[in-house]
Amino acid sequence: MSANGPAGVDCTDTRAGDGQRCVFCTRTETMDVDAQQAQSHSYRYSLQFPSIGQCIIINNKNFDRRTGMNQRNGTDVDAANAVKVFTKLGYKCKVYNDQTVVQMKQLLTAVSKEDHTGCASLVCVLLSHGDEGVFFGTDGSVELKHLTSLFRGDRCKTLVGKPKLFFIQACRGTELDAGIETDSADDGVTRIPVEADFLYAYSTAPGYYSWRNTMTGSWFVQSLCEMLSAHGHALELQHILTRVNHKVALEFESVSTAPGFDAKKQIPCIVSMLTKEMYFVP
Repeated sequence: MSANGPAGVDCTDTRAGDGQRCVFCTRTETMDVDAQQAQSHSYRYSLQFPSIGQCIIINNKNFDRRTGMNQRNGTDVDAANAVKVFTKLGYKCKVYNDQTVVQMKQLLTAVSKEDHTGCASLVCVLLSHGDEGVFFGTDGSVELKHLTSLFRGDRCKTLVGKPKLFFIQACRGTELDAGIETDSADDGVTRIPVEADFLYAYSTAPGYYSWRNTMTGSWFVQSLCEMLSAHGHALELQHILTRVNHKVALEFESVSTAPGFDAKKQIPCIVSMLTKEMYFVP
């Protein structure tokens, strides 16, 4: 029985191949895989743990010549700012510089296997070159999902039901945004999806370059740290990230002598599977 009336059969929105009907739709009885709605007594993640959690920062600046990737000057500023702001929010920060693909996999696998029972959340800040769906180590690329999926609910049991927050400063393609002018104006035991309680805050929209200043750091991490510092003790995380989007979109524009790269814009991208509101204070 659903909240809105009698329960039907839950089907998948998938294309049946070669004229075959969806196996779910051909059943007349209710199946064991039917989704069940669980009542929640809180829409806010609990911080009632000994620690708010760890903040893992991977800061890749120097790359093997064979990758063809340039040095990421300014990234050390991003890493330092991230340490400062997340430490103030109560996180235990660790920075790992110039990690190869294997080292990144080993590092995050080890973190995923740690006991996070006493932690309220996990933060991971990833700073490197990238492309759509991939993230670069110093010697090559790896699918970003390979790194983040290590913390899925079925793989990292002690973070089940807790927010796992990924902040990703990396390109997601080679498109440039020229901009456009505009006029101003819990109780009991329940089952949850293994992909639940993740948030990915990307520095840019899918397919686009991500901008970084060689002296002051990336537009996204600058703005993220400023907004977390100003509002982290009052506002909910997605409200903060909306302000980050606003700042990056309106206050930054590229200055470049490279043909076609001057006066470009950027908009960060928030992808949330959080099931509750995330505040950094009780």
